[in-house]
Amino acid sequence: QVRLVESGGGLVQPGGSLRLSCVASGSIWIIHAMDWYRQTPGKEREWVTTIASSGSTNYADSVKGRFTISRDNAKNTVYLQMNSLKPEDTAVYYCNARITSYSSPTRDYWGQGTQVIVSS
Repeated sequence: QVRLVESGGGLVQPGGSLRLSCVASGSIWIIHAMDWYRQTPGKEREWVTTIASSGSTNYADSVKGRFTISRDNAKNTVYLQMNSLKPEDTAVYYCNARITSYSSPTRDYWGQGTQVIVSS
């Protein structure tokens, strides 16, 4: 069984910073790409950023230059450093990882989400 757990969300003022973490655990053989998505009430889940197993990254235009994704393969962890936060960044942030486990073929796994609120 594979599990993803996010942490690091909270309330921050506009212009502030937060760092989200997502730890994968379980019978993991290979973690391929890891992503962050976000969702606000009444809207579809929105892709934010991806980091490949090679370390290459991609970002949505709305966060480019403000957010940085990174990963620590030894810890099965992906991070999202969010700087210069804006009220429109308020959302539940979800971690996604494409994982090959010892007991299942390659598939996507999702975390439970962590709430980020940007407000003064």
